Amino acid sequence: MTEYGRGQGSEPWHPDDPLYGDGGWGGQQAAPQAQQSYGGRPQQQYPQQPQQQYGDWGTGDQHGYGDQAYPQYDEYGRPYAPQQIQHPQQPGHQQQPPQQHQQPQQPQYDQNGWPTGSYPQDPYAGGPQDPYAQQPAPYGGEQSDYYGTPEAYPPPEPPGRRRPEPEPEPEPQTDWDPGPGQGEHAFFAGGDDDGDGRDGDDGRDGEPGDRRGRGERRGGGGKEKKRRSGLACLVVVAVFGGGLAGVGYFGYQFYQDRFGSAPDFAGSGNGQQVTVTIPKGSGGYAIGQVLKKMGVVKSVDAFVAAQAANPDGKSIQDGVYTLQKEMSAASAVELMLSPKSRDNLIIAEGKRNAAVYELIDARLEVAKGTTAKVAETRWKSLGLPDWAVNHPDVKDPLEGFLFPSSYAVAKGQKPEDVLKQMVARATEKYEALGFETKAESLGLEGPWELVTVASLVQAEGKTHDDFRKMSEVIYNRLKPTNTETNQKLQFDSSFNYLKGQSEIDISESEINSNTDPYNTYTNKGLPPGPIGNPGDDAIKAALNPTSDGWIYFVATDGMDKTEFARNIEEHQKLVDKFNASRGD
Repeated sequence: MTEYGRGQGSEPWHPDDPLYGDGGWGGQQAAPQAQQSYGGRPQQQYPQQPQQQYGDWGTGDQHGYGDQAYPQYDEYGRPYAPQQIQHPQQPGHQQQPPQQHQQPQQPQYDQNGWPTGSYPQDPYAGGPQDPYAQQPAPYGGEQSDYYGTPEAYPPPEPPGRRRPEPEPEPEPQTDWDPGPGQGEHAFFAGGDDDGDGRDGDDGRDGEPGDRRGRGERRGGGGKEKKRRSGLACLVVVAVFGGGLAGVGYFGYQFYQDRFGSAPDFAGSGNGQQVTVTIPKGSGGYAIGQVLKKMGVVKSVDAFVAAQAANPDGKSIQDGVYTLQKEMSAASAVELMLSPKSRDNLIIAEGKRNAAVYELIDARLEVAKGTTAKVAETRWKSLGLPDWAVNHPDVKDPLEGFLFPSSYAVAKGQKPEDVLKQMVARATEKYEALGFETKAESLGLEGPWELVTVASLVQAEGKTHDDFRKMSEVIYNRLKPTNTETNQKLQFDSSFNYLKGQSEIDISESEINSNTDPYNTYTNKGLPPGPIGNPGDDAIKAALNPTSDGWIYFVATDGMDKTEFARNIEEHQKLVDKFNASRGD
């Protein structure tokens, strides 16, 4: 059937239906005992059309309910005039007048389930003006009249006559805190412990929460009372404030690291000098860290940037520098590139150990002979490689291992630490050049002899161009087939080492009468050990001699010029040239 049985449909209304006899959209209010819906609202009423009996639905007659005439409405909700209401008679149908039944009668149904007889009068039906007068309450209790109170809903009206709901009155504004309907978070609102958000003194305890909410939206009821906690506000402000401060700080640091200029001092220093030691192998960041720690520069990044901006910045070496505190990074780089700032101990190529010990004593400001005593008594603990120990007749086991270079040595250091640093540098160099593997290919018995050859090349050669030729002279004289000198080197440098001197004029009688193992005039082969500390060029020359047949050499000017010969005749000519240069 259609909505609420007001037209053609599958089944007419039953007399027990609550809307049986509905008076339609008359705008009247329900009686005090009107039946309510489950939500507490009165049920809406709709116009009731007279019931008609259709001939093909059964054999019984359809009767109206009661004798009240109900008003009819058009599509806009306006009632028809009495003369306009017509009910044309349809063929096959007959209007049935209402009838009263004294006794209730059970309805009869055909085989399809349709009623076949007339309906009995409902014994509980009320009068025509009150169709719900005798209906019981839905839950057995007395219901309130929601149409007779100040908070009542308006009576139902047809759609065409409905009026728009009045706008709710605005909540009173406060100076600082909006209400719950204006954006206030529940965190700041106090309430009862049960959390239902209702005050106990509003006179409506026990009502459903949704019912009260609808009443308040329609302007009924007062504003709910709340308690607000100032401590909660303070905690939230502190948390958010701290978070914003942290984000701001780290954001600033990130910006400074990525885009901002590094902190830097201004000027060339405050006049306070400081000695700075830069370790070996230090790069820009490592140097910057040392300078910042000593108070020379303000930041590592500033120094790295200044070093990169200077064309010679990458040439800064390890060593000891005399700088000033609170220098700009650019000034620090400039001063470190200047010889004025260098305060390193520099060991020259070919210098003997005895002279190196004196230099260390002077730099450390210790008593003369202190470093030599340490070398003599503790040489085994200074880091020599295994192949450099236990050789007989060696005057100084450290000779040849105090590698010529620049070292950071300053007052306060121990001589032992300085010696270890030099020995480590020499050992690193020899191992890098593969002394152990190349010595045998050169006809030597081991790397120790190769270091000795390099020291002789360094001592006898006058220029770097002489070193490879001098290296060939040594190897040719050591050969068993050498009949020119019978495997004797005959070097003045080894005799001078023995004597601790550097003399040019040595008498033959003095040389030939001395049989010390370091005297290469009276002993075949190499001396027991190195006679000095060779530099890079001499070491490379010892590894790569020429092959021109040189076996003799003479310093023809007695100082810087060395000439070479392949036989004794050429050698004699060179000797005469040397004597002529001296006026003999």
